[in-house]
Amino acid sequence: MEILSVFDPAFAPYGRVVQGLDCGPVLECLRATTEKPTDGVQYVPSHALLEALPTFDVLRDSVYGGMPIQIGYCNGTNTKLNCVEYHRDSEINIPADDIVLLLGMQCDIKEGALDTDTIRAFRVPAGTAVELYATTLHYAPCDAARDAGFRVAVVLPRDTNTERPTLASPSRMEDVLLWARNKWLIAHAESDEARQGAFVGLVGENIDIASLI
Repeated sequence: MEILSVFDPAFAPYGRVVQGLDCGPVLECLRATTEKPTDGVQYVPSHALLEALPTFDVLRDSVYGGMPIQIGYCNGTNTKLNCVEYHRDSEINIPADDIVLLLGMQCDIKEGALDTDTIRAFRVPAGTAVELYATTLHYAPCDAARDAGFRVAVVLPRDTNTERPTLASPSRMEDVLLWARNKWLIAHAESDEARQGAFVGLVGENIDIASLI
């Protein structure tokens, strides 16, 4: 697997670099108020200190066009794919450390299954805000250097990744993928999520970039 830059034209189907956004306050807040676990990944959907920054208003009103949003974070250390997820909207990632994103396309899902050979890797430099489109499959970031870890601000519509809604009568294939609010998840058999009951649909190798960084 080749790790490309998000500035490479190959990134265009998956997302875009968000220009003109002052990421400085977000990076300072991440580094000062959040931990970087060394034994896994921690995700917090909403962080009050990040949401108190002026950047929050810009993201809500300009980037999301006035929609209610949340800013949380995904911190830790990771080198594996494990799962892919998607939402009904774009996600903004603002990393305080260099990261690698493992990305796929929703159109490649066939009856809930996705071949991991379709996954591509993109490096995001620290301080670079990227938008991942609604049709882009993604999950936890990966380290860009061995044992470096990461802190990443994650911007999504308000209440995404919170409690899963109760479906009165699940009847669609997609219903079995619904893992949380506005979060559809496909797991690899080797993942912790699979052991917790997530739908297993990632076919092939559970990608690990440890040898590439």
